[in-house]
Amino acid sequence: MQLDDLYQEVILDHYRHPRCSGELAEGEALVDEENPLCGDHLKLAAHIAGDKLTGVKIQCQGCAICTASASMMAEAVNDLPLADIRKKSAAFLAVLRGERAASEEELGDLVALRGVAEFPLRVKCATMPWHALEAALKRLTP
Repeated sequence: MQLDDLYQEVILDHYRHPRCSGELAEGEALVDEENPLCGDHLKLAAHIAGDKLTGVKIQCQGCAICTASASMMAEAVNDLPLADIRKKSAAFLAVLRGERAASEEELGDLVALRGVAEFPLRVKCATMPWHALEAALKRLTP
């Protein structure tokens, strides 16, 4: 199996079996984002415990890229210190903007989405969950 095949499998697995996913109760979502160009819709809920983000939960309806990115993001940031989440978010967004190379040590499975940077119309699909996360952090922290 080639590396690109492995990355494709990681994306498809997160699309088919999103982590930290489920229905959100009325008023539970901190952020409700929609991309009208492709129909992606994401709701995100989370809590802060000490200096960590906990209980990250997503409800995502959309394309494979958006759903996989949301699933990977939720899995990658759950129970992480806020400073680490902000670093990971900045690194991921910089990779998708083509500003830097992807590092598996830094991004883990998220490196599978690095190829999205070559398709400008799909970058919004992959970054929308991360922008939702940043909006949630702004609402949760002073």
